[in-house]
Amino acid sequence: MEKQKTNVINLFNNAKGEKTYLKISAPMVRYSRVQFRSLVKKYNVDLAFTPMILANAFCQNSKARSNEFLTTTQDTPLIVQFAANNENDFLDASKLVYPYADGVDLNCGCPQRWAMKDGYGCALLSKPEIIHDLVRAVKSNTPNDFTVSVKVRLLRDIRTTIVMCQQLEKCGVDFLTLHGRTPDQKSSEAINEEAMSDVFSALKIPCIANGGIRTLQDANELYTKLNCDGVMAASGLLSNPALFSGATTTPVECIKTWMELKNLNSNANQEDIGDFITCYYDEKITFKHNKKCRGCGFSVHYCVCIKYDQQASDGSFFTTYVKTNDDLDYMDSNIFEEKVL
Repeated sequence: MEKQKTNVINLFNNAKGEKTYLKISAPMVRYSRVQFRSLVKKYNVDLAFTPMILANAFCQNSKARSNEFLTTTQDTPLIVQFAANNENDFLDASKLVYPYADGVDLNCGCPQRWAMKDGYGCALLSKPEIIHDLVRAVKSNTPNDFTVSVKVRLLRDIRTTIVMCQQLEKCGVDFLTLHGRTPDQKSSEAINEEAMSDVFSALKIPCIANGGIRTLQDANELYTKLNCDGVMAASGLLSNPALFSGATTTPVECIKTWMELKNLNSNANQEDIGDFITCYYDEKITFKHNKKCRGCGFSVHYCVCIKYDQQASDGSFFTTYVKTNDDLDYMDSNIFEEKVL
């Protein structure tokens, strides 16, 4: 079953021609999965992002792919956001989702300590050359209608932020999302609209403003102030999935719809969000990414050689098993500590 594709750049151009902006659902940990994306698109969301996915784990493990990415025939336009710190991971992950998404986004805005420690998210802001390499790798190896975007935060020095974003534009980024706070600011603090306006004025590519959106009026006012091409909402949509429809509180009908959509395996409501897509991934990519067992030739993730030998010591078996499986242990629950059902 093939999935319908959408040209995201055409969406921006059409909105600009109509003197309006795209209403966008942000990549949100745990929440912006296919059921939630399907819900908000019923209430005027034009473009939706997946939650951030670790590109490395996505390439290496089938559990990561099936747990972190699910889509349907009607789940479009869709951008898959990855956390990556090297071009091989980002490129391979992008190739894997290409048949099922309209573009990929590189997360350079996550301020969480675990992400910074591992060189993801905001940690990349201090290494713009790595961001450039990642973007160029995907742009040069995927079709032109498959967008590559980046989500960043403001740096303390506005001029440095502008230069960084201009460099991203030159290396081929199709559009850019700017969160209006610095990495060390709390979400309760106001976004820096003046700095965001300065950044957007220096760019020619479509720009999305993110931060502080609680109502449709907030989005309209930010669009007017910044003359941006899109406005992205996160926690505001969690509080009220009908935010972009103009509803000031969550309508009862929206709640009823969510109750129908939330169960993946309910055949009765699949027509509401489209037929679920079974994603088939290129083994050349997944196997290239994995170490292979010398005994059976399979990826170590599917190795059939490791058997428990009653004659061997338990310690020996355990050590051997961990050497080939320790990187999968955390996949029994995803990176956000949700149990896999």
